[in-house]
Amino acid sequence: MKRFNRTLCSAAVLAALGGSASAAEGEMSKPQTMEEMWEIIQAQQQQINQMTKKLEEVSKTAKNTEVQALDHKTNVLAEEVEKIRTEMFIPEDIEYKSAYGLGPAASKVYQVGKGLSIGGYGEANYQAIVNDETGKNDNADFERLVLYAGYKFTDNILFNSEIEFEHGSTDKNGSVSVEFAALDFFIDPMANVRAGMVLMPMGFINQIHEPPFFFGNNRPEVERRIIPSTWREIGVGLFGEVLPGLTYTTYVVNGLDASGFSSSGIRGGRQKGSQARAEDLAFVGRVDYAPAQLPGVTFGGSAYLGNSGQNQVFAGRQVDAFTQLYEGHVQVKYRGLEFRALGSWGHIDDAAVLSAANGSTVGEENYGWYAEIGYDVIPLLFPESAQYLAPFFRYEQLDTVASAPAGFMDDLSKDKEIFQVGLQYKPIPNVVIKADYRNWDSEGGDLPDDFNLGLGFIF
Repeated sequence: MKRFNRTLCSAAVLAALGGSASAAEGEMSKPQTMEEMWEIIQAQQQQINQMTKKLEEVSKTAKNTEVQALDHKTNVLAEEVEKIRTEMFIPEDIEYKSAYGLGPAASKVYQVGKGLSIGGYGEANYQAIVNDETGKNDNADFERLVLYAGYKFTDNILFNSEIEFEHGSTDKNGSVSVEFAALDFFIDPMANVRAGMVLMPMGFINQIHEPPFFFGNNRPEVERRIIPSTWREIGVGLFGEVLPGLTYTTYVVNGLDASGFSSSGIRGGRQKGSQARAEDLAFVGRVDYAPAQLPGVTFGGSAYLGNSGQNQVFAGRQVDAFTQLYEGHVQVKYRGLEFRALGSWGHIDDAAVLSAANGSTVGEENYGWYAEIGYDVIPLLFPESAQYLAPFFRYEQLDTVASAPAGFMDDLSKDKEIFQVGLQYKPIPNVVIKADYRNWDSEGGDLPDDFNLGLGFIF
């Protein structure tokens, strides 16, 4: 980091002035905490005071050139101290990497020494409907603009949040929403606490949904319809690393609201922290393992369990509507290769009662899976380039009514498969330009294909 290079530079100045090199190196070693940083600053300030006093003494007897040289060195060290003071709160270099289950831009607050952190992302796209026989129109949409705001109170307590503006306006079905807003309390690497509006730690996309980090202009349908995104609820839980490479996240949250379930799945049951019913609570947990012996390989799974009835009456009956959702996933990154696979299965109790009440066949079971692969070809064409260009392919299969309750008809239109091909280009890591084509099919009849072109960015 630049701040530490400057600290070492200051040490060199002290050595040049006749100070002890070993002492300077001891004082200027890389700080690990805010307290150590302050100790370094205080030590430098003492050196400046000593040099200023020496300068006054020397100026009485030394030649003018010697006085000017010492005065210059004193000013250099003073400037270095001021730079360090500033950079403690305004870091110059940000390394975009995921931390604690959040996207790279959302993780910026974990890198600041103290104080405010600002980040965000945005994405826009154009969609052309192919063989439009259903009345669906070509469309263009500034799909979302997101602002991350975090504040690090101390080394152990911080706040992080995501505010999303959807579809460019609150008109035409647009909205402004809190996607997450939580306090983190760092206690021990193995067990830390998070409380507030939290993202459900399921799948790839629900936690890390910034556009440069997933293929295609649209999030995988399995991670929209089977695992809802963006799925967040109010809760509290633990997260940490129990062994090298073995991490976990677990929360107790308010449960889903079964009155929003339909043949399209459980997505409509998300309460989003908006005056949420909390008669029924739920448990969600996730485990991931990235073995050191297999660099670039990560695999894991997650589970959601909880009643969704929320003390409501459905078709004259009060039911628990116990809801289960499980998923497993694997990711491989090797040189230019990126591969992902994910599968999910869910079950809803009392689906017949919910179907009668909701006027739509709520599936007792639902499932979905997908696999995708992409390869960055830029290193093959231009080995010295830092740009990124990856053709990719994704296959998805899903059915939100995999098993209809007794007495209700299956909705074959919900049994779908999607073939997708596309291209992902990043002129710099923060900016992505995407193009893809999706071929849709369902047991209930063919669906129109679509071509998508868009862009995204993080900061």
